Amino acid sequence: MSGWRQCQGGHNGTEPGAMRQRGNGTGRAAAEGCSGVSVAFPLTMMITGIVGNALAMLLVSRSYRAKESRRKRSFLLCIGSLALTDLLGQLLTSPIVISVYLSNRAWHAIDPSGHLCAFFGFSMTVFGLCPLFIASAMAVERTLAIRAPHWYASHMKTRVTKAVLLGIWLAVFAFALLPIAGLGQYTLQWPGTWCFISTGDSQLTGSLFFASTFAVLGLLSLVVTVVCNLATIEALVSRCRTKATAARSSKQWGRIAMETLIQLLGIMCVLSACWSPLLVTMLKMIFSHTSFEHCKGFSSEAQSSEMHKECNFFLIAVRLASLNQILDPWVYLLLRKILLQKFCQAANAVSKCSNNELKERSITLTEEIRRTAA
Repeated sequence: MSGWRQCQGGHNGTEPGAMRQRGNGTGRAAAEGCSGVSVAFPLTMMITGIVGNALAMLLVSRSYRAKESRRKRSFLLCIGSLALTDLLGQLLTSPIVISVYLSNRAWHAIDPSGHLCAFFGFSMTVFGLCPLFIASAMAVERTLAIRAPHWYASHMKTRVTKAVLLGIWLAVFAFALLPIAGLGQYTLQWPGTWCFISTGDSQLTGSLFFASTFAVLGLLSLVVTVVCNLATIEALVSRCRTKATAARSSKQWGRIAMETLIQLLGIMCVLSACWSPLLVTMLKMIFSHTSFEHCKGFSSEAQSSEMHKECNFFLIAVRLASLNQILDPWVYLLLRKILLQKFCQAANAVSKCSNNELKERSITLTEEIRRTAA
């Protein structure tokens, strides 16, 4: 879902000519406004996302084959599926955006039939909802593994996880095809370098239903992820307290559980920060019957200033949502066991130094008290 990598048109104080002329379309505005924007930024983001997701998939495949990772295979399947989904999203959408940058032409000149716009909107929807649902599945899987270990060991097999992941992909694919079937609409979005779900056509009930369903499903998946992770945290804290004096095996279990939990928390924070602004903004537009298609032109200076703020916020929200594809694999890569151990070692070293300083201070204070008493 890399469609956010557009130029901002007239956001930096000077409006391009096409933005000052209301008669020209959104695609024309983008073509003129993007002329001064370097393609290095979207290209760099695409390479970063592809490298991160490829590395994550490689590490997941190695961990999945290891004997000591049998208890985590369902979780590893979810991580690998998340990386694969993000990678496919990068490969399908980023080249289109970069091509629009390099061509410096209006979208309608590149895609007169509108089929590319429909494909782009379909890809944005699929690779937007799939990571949210997979993250929710990961959170539910870890909650069951921690809070109901006996039920999890007897019922939660890898084939169940594969079936759930396949069901998520098929359901999201079917949902994203609704606009092609006539329920909903994918339209060109300002500044004319990407396509997404239309939210502003109040005359079409199907468009409002599709857009609102997308936003509600996204927010529900975020809520499920947060609730399940909080429940997992509570269970882990209580179990760690009861096993504080346990054997090495229990301590090893605690380290594995903590590593998984930190990875889940990292992905949860990334999802919430990246997706909440866009989903809330979409619901706000739906209820107010507005659309950011109005960004193509402004009728007055006061309205222009207000529109600039709204359009800026919308672009920032879309950019944050698209960053999710890039950040997800790096959360997994950076929060792996090796790095966590190094972090814990550094923390222990700092705590030991502080304890030694406190001991030295207490010894010095005791000596001074004795000398004073003598």
